[in-house]
Amino acid sequence: MKRNTWQREAVRTALARAEGFVSAQGLHSALRTTGSPIGLATVYRALSDLAGEGEADSLQSPEGESLYRACSTNDHHHHLICRNCGLTVEIEADAVETWAKSVAAEHGFSRAAHVVDVFGLCEPCTAALQARTQTRIV
Repeated sequence: MKRNTWQREAVRTALARAEGFVSAQGLHSALRTTGSPIGLATVYRALSDLAGEGEADSLQSPEGESLYRACSTNDHHHHLICRNCGLTVEIEADAVETWAKSVAAEHGFSRAAHVVDVFGLCEPCTAALQARTQTRIV
């Protein structure tokens, strides 16, 4: 475990206040808005460390950008993530767990790990999109 510096604590606090997943740049911008002198490279390092220690969830957006959020559990889990508003729901994926172990064993692998994040549109964003589409048709 790394030592707790003011920079690391600032990143941890800002991440806890963020809603949903946030990029390092987004978190850095939020910190700078509050007057923090923290550098972007420091934010990247702190987020990486927090994710590595299980204090933050990390995933890649469909565009390939790393996104982070304060982790609500240290247990292995998966997410449903709205591509529009960022709403994130932790989900159980027993079928994925079974499949991953089976495929790994089939090919002689052990200690297999995986990441599953499902991106889509949440119900409110889907409704808003449908309403906009209906308006254009009329």
